[in-house]
Amino acid sequence: MRTFSLAALLAAGALIGGPTIVVASAQNDCAALGGALESGNVCHVSVTKPAYTMDLRFPTDYPDEQAIVDYLTQNRDGFVNVAQPDSRNLPYEMDATSQTLSSAQTQSAVLKIFQDVGGAHPMTWYKAFTYDLAQRKPVTFDTLFAPGVQPLEAIFPIVQRELRRQTGFTGAISTGDGMDPSHYQNFAITDDAVIFYFGQGELLPSDAGATSAAVPRTAIPPLQL
Repeated sequence: MRTFSLAALLAAGALIGGPTIVVASAQNDCAALGGALESGNVCHVSVTKPAYTMDLRFPTDYPDEQAIVDYLTQNRDGFVNVAQPDSRNLPYEMDATSQTLSSAQTQSAVLKIFQDVGGAHPMTWYKAFTYDLAQRKPVTFDTLFAPGVQPLEAIFPIVQRELRRQTGFTGAISTGDGMDPSHYQNFAITDDAVIFYFGQGELLPSDAGATSAAVPRTAIPPLQL
């Protein structure tokens, strides 16, 4: 499915002046964060200072690239503001890796962010972006299913079962948390599944780390795509 989305992107670029404009835009987005383009349409930002280290990698071919740049810029600025030379337990650390997934109609970019700002425990969380290529707009959990549908009644039991299988967690995720849509805002779509991503301590105890669960599309209500 990547071939389709890349072809569509290049075709759009041709209409407004050719693929060089697409490449130039990617370079500008990357440069805005002080990074350099690597092979495979990946921007790499690497900074080492006495107060902190930062290593960020993110895709530059996501259709709504500005959303990724804005999110990383906000988190970078907050991290740098905290990591002052007189802070404790220096150097602080912020890392971001990324994964790109796609379906016949969507493209998703998933950031996994690790941050250590001198506390008792570093934190890891996800930020996922999904874009509807046909309708040319972002996809959110609120727009993923038809109005009036209660998708979490099908999603939550599968997520709970999958997280238990992965982590060995034997307790129960509270129904209040498991049925709360705020915990399902980070997801990626493939032709076979919707993959939900959960930050450290979000549904499971913090020592379980950041987790994800793939929910088969055949087991949930139809997606509104």
